[in-house]
Amino acid sequence: MEPIKPLSSSCRKKIWVIGSRSNNGYKEQSCSSPTAASIYCKSGRETMGILSIVFVLIMAFVIPGSIPASWATQDTGISDDAAQKHREGQEIFRFDTFGDEQLWSGVLRMHEAIATVNPATALAVGLKVDVEALPQEVITALQAGQVDLTNPAVTLELLRLNAVVGVKGSFDEAGQLAKIGVTCALCHSSVDNSFAPSIGKRLDGWANTDLNVGAIVALSPVLDDATKKEFSNWGPGKYAPRHHFFDGANITPLNSPSQPIVIPPIYGLKGAGFETYTADGPISYWNSYVGVGQMGGHGNFSDPRIGITIEQTPDLVTSKLPALLDYQLSLQAPKAPKGSFDRAAAQRGKRLFRNEAGCATCHRPPHFTDVLRGPDRSVPFLHDPSEIGRESVYVARSATKKYRTTPLRGLLQHPPYFHDGSAPDLPAVVNHYDNHFRLNLTAAQKADLVEYLKSL
Repeated sequence: MEPIKPLSSSCRKKIWVIGSRSNNGYKEQSCSSPTAASIYCKSGRETMGILSIVFVLIMAFVIPGSIPASWATQDTGISDDAAQKHREGQEIFRFDTFGDEQLWSGVLRMHEAIATVNPATALAVGLKVDVEALPQEVITALQAGQVDLTNPAVTLELLRLNAVVGVKGSFDEAGQLAKIGVTCALCHSSVDNSFAPSIGKRLDGWANTDLNVGAIVALSPVLDDATKKEFSNWGPGKYAPRHHFFDGANITPLNSPSQPIVIPPIYGLKGAGFETYTADGPISYWNSYVGVGQMGGHGNFSDPRIGITIEQTPDLVTSKLPALLDYQLSLQAPKAPKGSFDRAAAQRGKRLFRNEAGCATCHRPPHFTDVLRGPDRSVPFLHDPSEIGRESVYVARSATKKYRTTPLRGLLQHPPYFHDGSAPDLPAVVNHYDNHFRLNLTAAQKADLVEYLKSL
């Protein structure tokens, strides 16, 4: 990979540079530099510069290191050690790339692609912005409504803001974007849109159903056209975790063609057991598999069942799994929003769920899954695809070759449903099982079941 050459300068002025909260300040910067640092460089674009900074955040693939004030420990009644472990897990989840820049920049050269992406494109592929990480001057500029969404130059400076959820950018001494990495939060966090669409406070554990991972990766300058087309076909909110893996040096094919699955929420998992669609292992197994083999982190992973062994020194992943797990299991499922379902109908649906419809046979309270139903809780209780009317291609690529019953939690927040997203809404879910199990439910009964599912 050729090094990025320093940019020439046509003038030098004192400008205000927005970096991490503790690093804002004045420095000399070329007016012709394409970084968005020229916010106050007297080129007649002061206002646009500040505003651009906001949306570059949205497109920005970033998260340098300052910790938002909202992370401050609250009086929860837990021990100092437990609180410290929780904070460590949260920081790992939000900001730790595990050294996966070796894939995203070293192999895919995504930092080169990102330098050419404008904020409008970033929004279109589902990136989210943490409003609590934005300096007040940027918030003020956003509120003024003067954002240039077509200028890719603003992206480079906004990458320094630590506000784009799940992405981290690193800059060299010349101020140029040198590396890009991603974190767990890229796929498994969203925002509450409290400031504007795609801009708000973090919602850790929520699936980013807008995120088009395939379209983002397809921006890589090293992929061939056929691979780019395949990835682009995944669509928003999906990823194909059994298509390939990265061993620290090479991207190795696993299965073809791609079989993308819905990015799941990871809230409400405490006590559920075997948290993935096919229950290949407990949550730390999947954290290790994805962190090393998919995100491209610098660490070790081995599963002879699927023929993968990855060894890298130093291992930047394994020692962090306990704290990461602790934080993930602390994430609570959201309650159904007030007024989002009919309470009387939901009560009728609850009775149907537990009795005539037979849903509770597999979706057993309190976690609405039967994965721990077997005599040995260390062995998942699973279902053949034909038993539940699901496709068999993806499951054949798993270690177990079967599906686990998906826990039901915060259902309103993450359509589409089923592992492949084949049910666009809850009525489609009910119709699937009504047909598959020949329940012969009436239209009214189906409607009541939907209201109950919305209440969970």
